[in-house]
Amino acid sequence: MRHIFTISALLIISLLHSQTHRFMYELQYKMDSAEAGYEKLNMILDITPKEVKFYGQHLAITDSLNKKFGMNSSHTDMSGQVVKRKTSSFDHENFINIKNGYYSFKTTDKINWKISGETKKVDNYTLQKATAAFGGRNWTAWFCKDIPFHEGPFKFRGLPGLIFELSDTQKNFMYHLVKSRKLPGMYSTEDFLESNFGNKAIPINEKQKYKLIMEFYNDPFAFERNNFSKANSDLKININGKEIHNVDELNTQTKNMQEVIRKYNNPLEIDKAVHYPK
Repeated sequence: MRHIFTISALLIISLLHSQTHRFMYELQYKMDSAEAGYEKLNMILDITPKEVKFYGQHLAITDSLNKKFGMNSSHTDMSGQVVKRKTSSFDHENFINIKNGYYSFKTTDKINWKISGETKKVDNYTLQKATAAFGGRNWTAWFCKDIPFHEGPFKFRGLPGLIFELSDTQKNFMYHLVKSRKLPGMYSTEDFLESNFGNKAIPINEKQKYKLIMEFYNDPFAFERNNFSKANSDLKININGKEIHNVDELNTQTKNMQEVIRKYNNPLEIDKAVHYPK
């Protein structure tokens, strides 16, 4: 493990009775499977007696700053891994930003693990190996029976202990547990998970999700295009630092954005990846 942390025997016992148990994972992932470099994010796993939630740390940080200083900032989580579920359930509510909206959709994500007898020592913990196929990828997890939670990052759960390490065989996604803490009371996520900083999640189904994604892909600058159609010829729009003067220049930016979307189309659940036209 990259960072050493300890959980005392007293804490392990208290985990069974306290309110919110937070485990932080470092996620390394490839936006483009053909590239060697990784992006890094800190992801939070919150476990309460009734619910389990997984989301990016920056969502919680932004929410905390808003409440502390009376700010009105927002943050868009780009991990594609914001979910919540009932404890001991494989039924998930997924949250996603598409275009200018915030949406939720439900999935059932059963994982059938094969537990190996292979073990290894990490710090003072004995971890045991397990493998599974999920999302069109093959995965290896290392879990600890001494931590009394059958949970792990994202949708990975169901092992007889907490997952410490997780990666797919192609090393596109790698998780390492780096920190744990106990929070007093129930930690509220209603302002940044169930709602995204003022935008309450709109329930949709998979068909509606696909339609919204394709609408954005086909015209990612629809709002700007509408402004051009209404304004006079002197209108100038800034897109990613470039000044756009007319529809032809906007069409060029649209093609560039579509290339970026196709290039970085490497979701964790690759079997559900959108196949964009060129």
